[in-house]
Amino acid sequence: MANRDFLTIDDFDTEDKTVLVRVDLNSPMDPEGNILDDMRIRSHVATVKELKNAKVVLLAHQSRPGKNDFTTMSPHASKMSKYLGQDIKYIDDIFGTYARQKISSMEKGDVALLENVRFYSEESLERPVSEHEKTHLVRKLAPLFDIYLNDAFSVSHRSHLSIMGFTNVLPSGAGRIMEKEVTSLDLGKSGGGRPSIFVLGGAKVDDSMKVIEHVLSNNDVDRVLVTGLVGNVMLAASGVDIGEENMRFIEKQGYTDQIDRAKTLLDKFNDKIGVPQDLALNDNGKRIEVGVNELATTNHPVNDIGLETIVSYSKEIENAKTVVLNGPAGVSENEEFALGTREIIKAAAKASYSIVGGGHISAEVLNMGVEDSFYHLSTAGGACIDYLAGEKLPGVEILKEVK
Repeated sequence: MANRDFLTIDDFDTEDKTVLVRVDLNSPMDPEGNILDDMRIRSHVATVKELKNAKVVLLAHQSRPGKNDFTTMSPHASKMSKYLGQDIKYIDDIFGTYARQKISSMEKGDVALLENVRFYSEESLERPVSEHEKTHLVRKLAPLFDIYLNDAFSVSHRSHLSIMGFTNVLPSGAGRIMEKEVTSLDLGKSGGGRPSIFVLGGAKVDDSMKVIEHVLSNNDVDRVLVTGLVGNVMLAASGVDIGEENMRFIEKQGYTDQIDRAKTLLDKFNDKIGVPQDLALNDNGKRIEVGVNELATTNHPVNDIGLETIVSYSKEIENAKTVVLNGPAGVSENEEFALGTREIIKAAAKASYSIVGGGHISAEVLNMGVEDSFYHLSTAGGACIDYLAGEKLPGVEILKEVK
């Protein structure tokens, strides 16, 4: 692994030490409290396995106050025990006497998971490290540990207590997931070889515009291909009448202002931005493909890119040295409109070096069973796109500072 500007597991002697690891086990759950997708839980197993000569305590969250799935970490401990092949002790407490006694009585090789850290109201406050250090959580837990590792890249765009609070009071570094996310995304942005292509879709238009602006201004990539709602906004910006129904949807999502931003980007980087040539409309559940010039007369929503666009995008993607995918090409959860997303994934699997940037598109790669064809599948949504857009993530920056 490259010489990093933060410490990693390799920089610590973990033999018989007590290690606090912030992980992200936040998972979709059904109303009965069953975990529906355990990708994040599985992803942290590598870090925990590497610490088998230590006493490991995991700190994590599930959802947030007010949500139906804001619940205990008990099911997460059971799932992780299965993947780790050893029993993970679930501690029904965060930093009270009970939790501290359980941590103190741990033996080498033991792994424990503390209660949902967001049950403690101060966890989600964004504030300076000096404020976090004064909290009961840090003052009660820090004396019990030798090392703190942040393995929760996907939460590191927030300056939350469990991400920032221990970094100045304990020797601190990155777990394997954090290390791989940063290394892979850095390579995706500028080090994976040219030609380099970003394929941006999904519904987070403002985030995608930030990424386009950042990577093209810095000459990090050669081409950006747009799909999904991002593609619709770009088409509208290029003067295409996308039809009332689709304009109304852009307004409803609050992205009307992004059309002017897209115009500016097209004026500046026109030859570097690929927009769809045809699209698939949803006519009462039926897929109807039309050229972009036929959109003006339709009142059906765009739910995918069309075949012509799929073919031309796929050729570019297959021939690229580096590909970063972020966001689906359409309403991929609907079988009729999953074609664009799946074909783009297949094309990216053939590129020399490809990364999938979190969220729905990572889930689709796993559904297709082609994850082994990708160099890296990000477990992060917001943090991944913020990082690609050149924003500094508090959880990453603090590890660099304390090094």
